[in-house]
Amino acid sequence: MTSDSLRAAVVAATLGLTFGLTSGCTDNERGGSGDPVTRTVVLTPGPNASIEALSAFVGAQPGDTIQFECGFYAINQTLLLSNSENITVQGCSRDGTVLSFSNSTGVEGILVDNVNGITIENMTVADPAGNGVEMRSVDHGTIRGVRTYWSSGGGNTSATPVTAANYQDGRLNVACTNPAELDPAAPGNADSPDAFSPDYTVSDKSGRYGVYPVRSKNILIENVESIGASDAGIYVGQTNNAIIRNSRAAYNVFGFEIENVQQGEYDSNVAECNTGGFLIYDLPGITQYGEGSRMLNNVSRMNNTYNFTAGGLVANVPSGSGMITLAYDRIDVFDNEFSDNNTGGIIHGSYLLFPAGAGRPAENKIDFFTEGMRIYRNTFRRNGGRIPEATEEVLGGIDFDQILPAVMGLKAQVACNITNPTACLQDDPLAGYRGAHIIWDGALDTLDEDCPYPLDENGDPVAMHPSGKPRHSNTDPNPACHYNAYKFATETEGNPLKAPEWFASCIDSDNDFGDESLAYLNFQGTDFVEAAIGFLQGLIDPAAPENQELLLATAGRLDLSVHDCVDRFGSNLTPLPAVVIEPFAPSGNFDPLPTAAEIAALCNTNVAAGEVNFAAAKVDCPTLDQYKLFADAEDPTSTPNGDGVPFVLNSKLFSDYSVKYRVAYLPPGTVATYQDSGDGMSENAAIVYPTGTIIAKTFSFVDSEAETAIETRLIIKREMSNGQIRWAGLPYVWSTENGRRVARLQNTGATVSVSWDYADPDPQVDLNYSGSTAAYSVPDSNQCLSCHVASDKEPGVAPVGPKVRNLNRPYRSESPIVTDQSQHEIAGQNQLAYLCTSGRLVGC
Repeated sequence: MTSDSLRAAVVAATLGLTFGLTSGCTDNERGGSGDPVTRTVVLTPGPNASIEALSAFVGAQPGDTIQFECGFYAINQTLLLSNSENITVQGCSRDGTVLSFSNSTGVEGILVDNVNGITIENMTVADPAGNGVEMRSVDHGTIRGVRTYWSSGGGNTSATPVTAANYQDGRLNVACTNPAELDPAAPGNADSPDAFSPDYTVSDKSGRYGVYPVRSKNILIENVESIGASDAGIYVGQTNNAIIRNSRAAYNVFGFEIENVQQGEYDSNVAECNTGGFLIYDLPGITQYGEGSRMLNNVSRMNNTYNFTAGGLVANVPSGSGMITLAYDRIDVFDNEFSDNNTGGIIHGSYLLFPAGAGRPAENKIDFFTEGMRIYRNTFRRNGGRIPEATEEVLGGIDFDQILPAVMGLKAQVACNITNPTACLQDDPLAGYRGAHIIWDGALDTLDEDCPYPLDENGDPVAMHPSGKPRHSNTDPNPACHYNAYKFATETEGNPLKAPEWFASCIDSDNDFGDESLAYLNFQGTDFVEAAIGFLQGLIDPAAPENQELLLATAGRLDLSVHDCVDRFGSNLTPLPAVVIEPFAPSGNFDPLPTAAEIAALCNTNVAAGEVNFAAAKVDCPTLDQYKLFADAEDPTSTPNGDGVPFVLNSKLFSDYSVKYRVAYLPPGTVATYQDSGDGMSENAAIVYPTGTIIAKTFSFVDSEAETAIETRLIIKREMSNGQIRWAGLPYVWSTENGRRVARLQNTGATVSVSWDYADPDPQVDLNYSGSTAAYSVPDSNQCLSCHVASDKEPGVAPVGPKVRNLNRPYRSESPIVTDQSQHEIAGQNQLAYLCTSGRLVGC
């Protein structure tokens, strides 16, 4: 068998004995040849619920259903599902099944990695430290009937968290009646009624994202709710074909986000009481750049909660934003309702709003402008009526989320008072100081005639969209300039933008604008703020001839007709097609769980003394000694068998004062390959290991003259039956059994008591370390993915530490105790030189 999804027989036995398998299948029926047998793993609340849930996720096989019965579950670590397909994780209902991660040692609640065909439905995921439900590298992922929820006032730090005793008292059903518009922690706000909400208290201590599919495709999110995320409630990133429908987001910083998505769709959602309602945009330095999203039948109302995020781009989002778009091409916005958003219904901006080095991207692959947006058949009511006052404190501060709407208000007020009073609201006591239903920064791209089409790392042209736009990825080098010739009619004098495709937006006449607000404001960016203040305060005479040019440059533009594309350009943008997700069909590419007999046969293979049992690398052996990695099976610091080579790193993670023994084993007759980007000098050059490679890392603790091994983690490079490569991560925990030291596979992790007392082995460091902990954590077999998975690495738990730059040093053991490994022949030698001269590494 050749599969990363192969699990130890002990896990299969645990699943079979602990849970109700409604198919009635046995372990033997699950593995080997023949058709796979589907099963349902039934979980119930109780003291063992966390370990039982973890076992179910670790052991999940194609076709499984993991069913949480009604009740409250206290889960103490991330539930991670990886490398499988056609899996369903379900509760009894959104209100009936609550998974609380308030005391979890993990960051995410539910994390799914490299799964084809996954449905998560009918439950609430509460109070994780990070993201609620995250999907990475998923094809055909459905999240349905799920709520992600952070307890009011701080999530897992809340003084009144959701618990088993109160989860049915209605607190999970949060209304939106009156959001807190002012930060209660800011000076002068503590006693303001606008700093508090009767419904819910937001907090930057809450987790980051509620629902977060990323680097995936064919994603459906429906009937989902997110409450209280300190960044985004429902966020789809770097994904192809994504539909978000019939969902609700409230009291998040941003309600909904589509980021770097190709073909996304918001349909019939409600965003209310967030800082911002909907966002469609591109970020720089990401796996792909987005295009082509639809927003229809949504409601964006009262998104006026103060911005409570701790940092990042979203920290710049102005409170009161119904919808924002930034640096994203081709969007249709139709049949939506935007109401009571204090800054604006729709804000159409560019990265030119941000100063260089403070939000504006440094790379030249991303297009700064949103172009080709069509806005039609929408209803706008009472947007833009309550933006922050343009005080010296606001304009002189660093809070971009307040500076930007204040600038909008000033530009609108200059237009209303001085340049175009008949277009404004005459009964407005601030005489036009406000936002608008639709706001644009007025930025249009200009042709860079000297910028050539960009090239990839091999010197070939990067991929091209049918429009002529480069389709960059994160592997392409950063070009020296922004190529944009595809937007311009170069044969025409003056090189105008090709319109309407590359004009900012078409705003059709069938939109319904309430007359209590400005229909439209082009605030002309952030320039001329001082001039706007001068005109309004009478410090600059608007009637003076010498000030007329400055006056026109300062004032906002209120003429919506410039966006009448049919009148200006003779055509309108053709509506985008609906996003379609084809039905999921199992691939059959995931190998079945091996039988106990198959595992035993491979793990008990006889090998010559001093050799490694590489045959067993295909499966998860119950005990570490079955791989025959060390000369002394009871001592992982003894001489490595085979051609195993100890190594240390230039940069390593601190782990509770443990010392580490790392050994790499290559199968006989194989070599590792030095891989560079081509110039031979890359600081990020990698080593490609052959299939069957085993890398062992032992964590041990030195206490005076004694040293005790606590755990040995293996990562093994495996090839599945379909030819796909994937790294598996296996944790083994050491204990004493009948007088012998044994390391057993512990897929569900462990907590161990440890102590230490030793001097730093580096002769240049005069330090002694001593202490103890009762909570040293051995990770479960899936937790390794949190650090080891990345888009630029091989799938699974790929090696992180043994890069070329980390190995470029002499070998010296981390431990002050003399061991066989500390006296290996590599000791004192440069590790790269040793690997090259010994023939283990080629391409040197």
